[in-house]
Amino acid sequence: MDVTTLYSIGELSRRTGLSVRTIRFYSDSGVVAPTTRSPAGYRLYDLDALLRLELLRTLRELGMGLPTIRRVLDRELSVAEVAAAHADAVDVQIRMLLLRRSVLRVVASRGSSPEETNLMHRLTQLSGEERRRLIDDFVDGTFGTVGADPTAVAMVRAATPDLPDDPTGEQVAAWVELAELVGDEDFRARMRRTAVHQAAGRALDIESEAGEELMEFTRQKVAEARESGIDPLSDGVAPVIDDLVRRFAEVFARTPDTEFRDWMAQQFEEAHDPRVDRYWRLVWIVNGWQVVPNLVPVYSWLIQALRNDRAA
Repeated sequence: MDVTTLYSIGELSRRTGLSVRTIRFYSDSGVVAPTTRSPAGYRLYDLDALLRLELLRTLRELGMGLPTIRRVLDRELSVAEVAAAHADAVDVQIRMLLLRRSVLRVVASRGSSPEETNLMHRLTQLSGEERRRLIDDFVDGTFGTVGADPTAVAMVRAATPDLPDDPTGEQVAAWVELAELVGDEDFRARMRRTAVHQAAGRALDIESEAGEELMEFTRQKVAEARESGIDPLSDGVAPVIDDLVRRFAEVFARTPDTEFRDWMAQQFEEAHDPRVDRYWRLVWIVNGWQVVPNLVPVYSWLIQALRNDRAA
């Protein structure tokens, strides 16, 4: 092959793998103009035209638009510049496809209703910046700008949930639940009430007054009940909770009645509200953090059991 060789459209088609119709379209568009014409009027193309077609085909297969390709072929843009910009665009598409796949898997596994599917799709379609803004609005709306405990605010902001590019079904479901939770005014009030206690890391009054021995016994008994699969809202919780209430009543010189159980639940709820605990667990899931065993499950179970027993 040399630079003086001329090719017909049919020959270009065989060499590039493009159809004759496609090459004619590119020629009519001026993207790859014919070098000359034969005596019979047929279009003929030189080596440069062949190379332009091969590059055009490659860039089209990479998903680039014809106007952009024309600028590359005319050397208005470098291939490197276009490739970098296009790679960024492809990254965005990939992230959206991965997120869409995760949503579909959650829908398939949970048998979601059309309403839930639509909500899930809308919430996960938010960009990373929009998701951060959602949490920022929640923090600002919960703690305000004046008189807020800076340690509590910093604690919440430091654990901003950030949905990864390729989330698991569990992370998608957690993000959807989290997005609904932060928009609830009752939850915001609960967060305001408990965040200060959690940020300070100080023991509750009931913990301090009950003493470490009783608190350790309580944690042990609740942990055993949870491991045994005892539901805090079931009748099976009565023996465990009756014993704990009696022990606490002895320490506080109170009668182990319904009123005292209600008081115990209120005391533990000051820093361990079940809905707030749920928020932190969802944050851990969304961020892919290892859920470290702590007192949260213990207190959540205990509060529910006390409330259940009181209602019974």
